[in-house]
Amino acid sequence: MKKEKKQIAVTKDVREFLSTRFNVTSVTVWKALTFNSDSELAKKIRNTAIQCGGIEFIVAPACDFSTFHDHDGYLRQYFNNGALIELSKVDSHGDVLFNGELLRHYDEVRIDDIPAIQQYAMSLS
Repeated sequence: MKKEKKQIAVTKDVREFLSTRFNVTSVTVWKALTFNSDSELAKKIRNTAIQCGGIEFIVAPACDFSTFHDHDGYLRQYFNNGALIELSKVDSHGDVLFNGELLRHYDEVRIDDIPAIQQYAMSLS
């Protein structure tokens, strides 16, 4: 299984701040924020980026589903095969439904659990 690709998103101002703060080039900041470097300096840059409002995310492969953030406290992903993932933004539980039937329930879903849940949902037929 291919390792997931992580990245930290920050504003241009934060990137410039990081470059100045650590006296490094913009390329060094980019390598740190895209996890292409795992040096101690890169770890410090990432930590500071998060403290400055950066958001760590996983770069997911393109697939046939849409993501909707609904007003009722749920993140829902609808798949072309009829699968649906519902993740509570309130208490971190999640469900996978297939053609309207609950197939799996998850407690305490973490962000790094989502790719495996998505793979399961996409594999249903």
